[in-house]
Amino acid sequence: MEMASDVRRWDELIPEALSLIFNGLSFKEKLTVIPMVCKPWSKVVMGSDCWREIDIEEWSNGCQSQHLDRMIQMLVARSGGSMRKLCVPELQNDMIFSFIAEHANALQTLRLRRSEISDSVVEQTIGRFSNITFLDLSYCGKIGSRSLKAIGMNCKLLTGLCRNIHPSYSAGILMNDEADAIATTMPRLKHLEIAYHIINTQGALQILESCPELEFMDLRGCWDVQLDDKFFGEKFPKLNVLGPSVDDCYDEDLEGCLCNSDASDECSPFEYEDLSEEHLSDEYLSDR
Repeated sequence: MEMASDVRRWDELIPEALSLIFNGLSFKEKLTVIPMVCKPWSKVVMGSDCWREIDIEEWSNGCQSQHLDRMIQMLVARSGGSMRKLCVPELQNDMIFSFIAEHANALQTLRLRRSEISDSVVEQTIGRFSNITFLDLSYCGKIGSRSLKAIGMNCKLLTGLCRNIHPSYSAGILMNDEADAIATTMPRLKHLEIAYHIINTQGALQILESCPELEFMDLRGCWDVQLDDKFFGEKFPKLNVLGPSVDDCYDEDLEGCLCNSDASDECSPFEYEDLSEEHLSDEYLSDR
């Protein structure tokens, strides 16, 4: 007589449990491997629970603009409006930013490094991102204080901002222009990165006085800020400050910015062409 087994079949696990497991896998595995295992798994991985947090920074390295846009549209559609985190660099146009704002307005974390978005589109759409608590717009060379003011006025829950710039982007930026926008509209900031910004001591003090909850501030490469460790230790003992001095020539992100400027047109680490129509969501394809 056989003893009843206590081991459950993988395809009999409840969808919620499978979603938790699948969310521990890589982006490539969720997108191209899991859907091919069996129909129950394919159904679960197509659900919104598996696409609430999306990070395609590695996948998108060197990806052609039209392929990147299509991928973003497909993933946003899969999330069903429940996306909480999106990390994707190098958006190449305002249109895809507008699409994200319209269809993913539940976002709390948004990282769009090195994106070619404009002040005008930020001003027009940022009101849809009222739930944002952390925003990374580092190395976005086409935006400035107008965008930061609009962000501060609309994103009242914002506690983290990364606005590092490449040293070569600094030409034409007015002294303390973005610092003033941050100080006057973002009083709840706890984490602020503004490496290599055009800011002086007055601008830094304005931010410090206007953002009393600051816990971390990155001032690397802000050579006109004449404040030392002794000052910060006495006046802001709970604040962790990096810079203004720079121990190495460029930080990792700046090196990545330089390297990616010469990236090939081929998608990596796996080809976009690996994604057959079968892998793309029905809700996205039906709109094409």
